[in-house]
Amino acid sequence: MNVDSTHREIVRNPLINLTDLLLKMAAKALEEEKNRKKRIWTRNWILSRDERGASALLLKELAAEDVKEYKLTMRMTPEIFEDLLKKVGPKIKKQHTTLRMALTPRIKLEITLNFLATGDSYRSLQNHYRVSKCSISKFIPEVCDAIYESLYECIKVPASENNWKTISSGFETHWNFPNCCGAIDGKHILILALPNCGSEYFGYKGSNSIVFMAVVDFNYKFLYINVSAEGSQSDGVIFKNCPISDELERGFLPEGLFLLGDDAFPLKPCLLKPYKTYRGPLTIPEKNFNYRLSRARRIVENAFGILMSRFLIFDGKIDLKPSTIRKLVFAACSIHNWLRESSPSYLLASAVDQENIHTGEIIPGSWRTEIEELRNLERFRSIQSTNLAKRIRDRMKDYFNNDGAVPWQYRHIS
Repeated sequence: MNVDSTHREIVRNPLINLTDLLLKMAAKALEEEKNRKKRIWTRNWILSRDERGASALLLKELAAEDVKEYKLTMRMTPEIFEDLLKKVGPKIKKQHTTLRMALTPRIKLEITLNFLATGDSYRSLQNHYRVSKCSISKFIPEVCDAIYESLYECIKVPASENNWKTISSGFETHWNFPNCCGAIDGKHILILALPNCGSEYFGYKGSNSIVFMAVVDFNYKFLYINVSAEGSQSDGVIFKNCPISDELERGFLPEGLFLLGDDAFPLKPCLLKPYKTYRGPLTIPEKNFNYRLSRARRIVENAFGILMSRFLIFDGKIDLKPSTIRKLVFAACSIHNWLRESSPSYLLASAVDQENIHTGEIIPGSWRTEIEELRNLERFRSIQSTNLAKRIRDRMKDYFNNDGAVPWQYRHIS
């Protein structure tokens, strides 16, 4: 109804209610807007997702005929996917509307896992699954939140002293390092420059980044994760500003237990690091201590490597907001820990570094050929360490060179 026809109707019928006519015009305009949006939302090739999309065709074929290829796409077997879907599905299910049918929890979870596993662009996923990239960008953070909530028990920090001592016992049994209940490290995750962010995230090798800090147990599982620091911060400041730094000072660990770090971290009573070489030649006992610490904390580097090789989204530059990247990290770590418990084939022995204790040779894990690099924190130039921290490290040094010595350690130092 145009303005001229409305005017003629008013002239023919002077009793007409002008308000009613205006309401009719508004209703007609609203209907036209709905139809316009519906035409956009229901592009024909998108509508055929249930018949021709990857969820309907390719993934079903892979699940039935090529489970190995399915695992490369989803990072889990079809059976484990179904188990995860049962946990996550109710949290991501949406109601249908009058304008369009809601996406199923299955296709949302498939797309999210595919995105984490490959780092494919939203446009590529759109064309593959026949789901608009606008929808994908909205639901991936929601699905990641749901994954973390569903698998929260797999990644929470130990709640009791006995839990910590169980981890400590694991480090002593598997890595010959008593009183240790975790190895700590941090890696830079590269991101594309954000609009109007200036140099806030700029720093790591001329790139923009955020920092992923984690503590890992003796079995390659993440105990604590934090993604918050901007890449522009110096590496010493990154640890100081990380919540775990204050938590360690407030008794995060039971008395007498500690974490293991490298030169990116300060020496503390609850955080041991190697003896420094730039102050002069090391003694044989100091070299033995450094070897034993390096051997035990190799676990955290391998955990990062495995995570990034399984979830290649973290191997390149990510074009997302830091808050969204944080959700991706928490979801990926949750899945990693869950699969360590539920899928024996998730982490084969060949995937991680192996040590030949007879020759001293380190056999690189397969993850080292599957990613570009681990972007390490730089060496930490700390203020003077406390005498207590030095005494604890010296005590462990003496132990490793006497009662705690292992037959092969002298072959690994020069």
